[in-house]
Amino acid sequence: MRRTFLIIIILSMNILNASADSQNIIVGLDADLSSGSAKAGQAILRGAEIAIDEINRGGGLLGRKLLLVERDHRGNPARGIDNINDFASMKNLVAVIGGLHTPVAMAEMDIIHEKKMIYLCPWAAGTPIIENNHHPNYVFRVSVRDEYAGGFLVEKLIEAGYHNPALLLEQTGWGRSNLQAMTVALKEKGIAPTGVYWFNWGVRDLRNQILSAKNAGADILLLVANSPEGVVAIKSMNSLARAEQLPILSHWGITGGSFFEQTRTWLNGIRLWFLQTYSFFSPTSSNRNQKVIQAYCNKYPDADSASDIFAPAGTAHAYDLVFLLAKAIETAGSINRETVQKSLEKIHMYKGLVRSYDPPFSPKMHDALDVMDFKLARYDHNGVIVPITLDQLK
Repeated sequence: MRRTFLIIIILSMNILNASADSQNIIVGLDADLSSGSAKAGQAILRGAEIAIDEINRGGGLLGRKLLLVERDHRGNPARGIDNINDFASMKNLVAVIGGLHTPVAMAEMDIIHEKKMIYLCPWAAGTPIIENNHHPNYVFRVSVRDEYAGGFLVEKLIEAGYHNPALLLEQTGWGRSNLQAMTVALKEKGIAPTGVYWFNWGVRDLRNQILSAKNAGADILLLVANSPEGVVAIKSMNSLARAEQLPILSHWGITGGSFFEQTRTWLNGIRLWFLQTYSFFSPTSSNRNQKVIQAYCNKYPDADSASDIFAPAGTAHAYDLVFLLAKAIETAGSINRETVQKSLEKIHMYKGLVRSYDPPFSPKMHDALDVMDFKLARYDHNGVIVPITLDQLK
């Protein structure tokens, strides 16, 4: 009899907990969490978790708690589409946070809009992710936009005294987006690339492309690659004689995986700089910056200081996106995705971690960052991403 009574109590508690869980406001995460760019996905996950913890400690939203649900697409567009369909079936899901890969995001665009799924982009930089020809547009980004990144990188290499860049690009929608942005930016400066060299995911050797660029007269490489192929680029460069090597100015995709761990023995002899947006070492809001660092170190056992925050821009972008979503939900007074989408377009001002957004979005612009938010950075000898000045690029 006593045992039966205990079972009834346990079942009743489980029912109550399930009921409580069903009232949570769900935010999905659709990213590479275990493959070649898993560090980007994990950085985004951590930024979202820290923001959600902070919101829930403050009472949640509309009297309810936020809950993050993760799905791993491993950089595979087909998996990404399956994940979006899975999220669309979840009760109380208001938005999905994306990951690093532009090709995955682009493959998901039609289903995102068919399901009226709010998609928050904290990393993938392809211009067409926002300029997606869907009206209304359900995609909102706090990240780099290739159209702006190309101009920024070209401006910096010219300021540093380089005038004959070659483009080394991955053969994907992200690579093609950068080809357009970079060639337009170079043309505006009266420069043509010395050559455009392509590679596929999984490439194992880039020496031929590098040597072709060098023989064509290139004085610097503009690299568009994620971590696995970025490692190949550095390994290939290191294998060449010093006179055949070129400096590299890279997009930020290389920082989304275990790039430094796999290249650290070669990097001392190679000049490498890359694009970033946010650094916890040079914050725009020192109070909020310190608050996030402290929350990060308290939550994750592998972190003792800002130096341990890997792929920092991914964490910062995801943190701000969750708070922008929260502000839109509060203003809308609802988690109806159509209503929240309109509310995101009408936020007037929000003082975030990355910047003060004034406004973050509008009906005609769903990119919250611009070229004024861009920085150049490098890895220090411990693998920490640190900002650099223009003089260090020369």
